[in-house]
Amino acid sequence: MAYEIEDIRTGQEIFYYLLEHHELSEEVQEQLFRGYAENERIQNLVKSQGDAALCDIERYGDVIYLIPREDNTFLGYSKGQLKQALCKSNGTDKDYYLSQFVILILLVEFYDGQGATSKTRDYMRVGELQNSISAQLKEGVRRMGEEEEEKEGIAFSNMAEAYEALRSDEKGSRARTTKEGFLYNILIFLQKQGLIEYVEEDEMIKTTKKLDQFMDWNLLNQNHFQRVKSVLEKCKAGIGIV
Repeated sequence: MAYEIEDIRTGQEIFYYLLEHHELSEEVQEQLFRGYAENERIQNLVKSQGDAALCDIERYGDVIYLIPREDNTFLGYSKGQLKQALCKSNGTDKDYYLSQFVILILLVEFYDGQGATSKTRDYMRVGELQNSISAQLKEGVRRMGEEEEEKEGIAFSNMAEAYEALRSDEKGSRARTTKEGFLYNILIFLQKQGLIEYVEEDEMIKTTKKLDQFMDWNLLNQNHFQRVKSVLEKCKAGIGIV
């Protein structure tokens, strides 16, 4: 397939914009968006650049996203970087797995629909999320013994131990050594990634259009549906996966 110089220039401009902003919407950049959406050659050029940079370029509705792959620690996060961002200064793997479990529980609470959209609620309170985390950890420990944990690769007892090691502070401490602070820093991190809106004064969590689109286009995509459904169902049953 031959490419015209104008297509190459537009493709490079789109990819650079995605590198800088991680998303390109029709509302903000209509000309670039239409250049991508209406020209297969430009799409191929941008996706090729994304592939070389270990990223996927996906269009969900009226927004194009740059999504770093799991092994992309330059544009994404390594396990060590995530542990530093989400956990206390001397955080262990137990703390890291607990942080990932918290995020998974948040997704379970918001997305479990089988209709036109996977989203089932508009908001939830922080206290409700905290209660759900405690309940799921206790249920997981109750259901699974040491042998079952090893067989399934699930660290419920370790996560529960890490969670109980965090102090409780009714004053709403922001310290990562408290349950409230640990959860607060995870929510702030997700907000910085553009995935949730955290209204601190009301202790309220809302999801963003970005997360809603990602969950719908992936959760309802049959290539991923069965895998995601299995994770969500196991979490709801207190048999979460880390």
